[in-house]
Amino acid sequence: MHSFRKIGADLRPLQTTLDEALQRKIDLKTKPKGALGRLEELALQLGRIQNTLSPEIVAPHLLVFAGDHGAAHEGISAYPQEVTWQMVENFLAGGAAINVFARQLGWSLQVVDAGVAHVFGKRTGLIDAKIAPGTASYLEGPAMTDAQCHAAIEIGSELVRQLIQNGCNVLACGEMGIGNTASASLITHYLAPAPLNSCIGPGTGLDDVGLIRKQELLSVAASRYRGNSDPLAILTHFGGFEIAMMTGALLAAGEAGVLIIVDGFIVTASLLIAARLQPHLLDYCVFAHGSEEPGHKIQMDAIGKRPLLNLGMRLGEGTGAALALPLIQAAANFLVQMASFESAGVSETTI
Repeated sequence: MHSFRKIGADLRPLQTTLDEALQRKIDLKTKPKGALGRLEELALQLGRIQNTLSPEIVAPHLLVFAGDHGAAHEGISAYPQEVTWQMVENFLAGGAAINVFARQLGWSLQVVDAGVAHVFGKRTGLIDAKIAPGTASYLEGPAMTDAQCHAAIEIGSELVRQLIQNGCNVLACGEMGIGNTASASLITHYLAPAPLNSCIGPGTGLDDVGLIRKQELLSVAASRYRGNSDPLAILTHFGGFEIAMMTGALLAAGEAGVLIIVDGFIVTASLLIAARLQPHLLDYCVFAHGSEEPGHKIQMDAIGKRPLLNLGMRLGEGTGAALALPLIQAAANFLVQMASFESAGVSETTI
């Protein structure tokens, strides 16, 4: 069972041999030490990931994975399941928030049908990787089989490998799937770990009554789980095909030494699974923003990370990750382009 742990097996700790030189280069820019705050931390991380004093952002790519969840039919979301495929159509038409931000900020964007309950046919901008038309309901049993989970992880990994072969060195994942905040809540409950209700939020906008129903249903699902704390067992039982594919994508990106910009609650649920398998993966991640979903703070606390932005967002789609790209580009640019005290003829501090 779960024999596919080899994905990401070659993921290594970040190189630190350039740390002293990188820090010196940062400190000798025409500014007081530390004056650029977290941009300086980003510059150091970029240099480490790329193992160079002159990091660069090349062909940033955002993959939006879409999948349906069998449990969505039970009322765990404010929206009907049909919204998943309708939003995929919106992505393909260029009308969603992630399309707007990707166009503005220089991201290449592709949509992946990981398991939507709809037939799209061959479409420009859509990768057909459908495992099945939605998962089974985890209220009745495992959401997917071991074979389905394996296939989804493998496909996510292979998609990223192809992007890297084409020159991409920055990856972000986004997602779309009615009911996937519920899956993310269950995954977070087991892997953070944390009390279940503290991991459950309104998702797409449940009112108080809807939130109580969601809590009750997820409590039932958790009470019926007979598996253990193995991350792949939890993914197989409660996950979605889009969550599993993102897990594979994140592992492959880290294994290849690519910078990963992590979006919000659902993507971080995938990361919790991937990082349990390969803990060094976290070194390759920049956490874009703090989601308004309450479970996201629990995730951040569990892995000891701070998001760059706090904009009160909870949309998903990769929108938070997309917005973080200019900050990361700025970190690379100041490290490479900003004058040093010596080159600018500016006197350094004597303190």
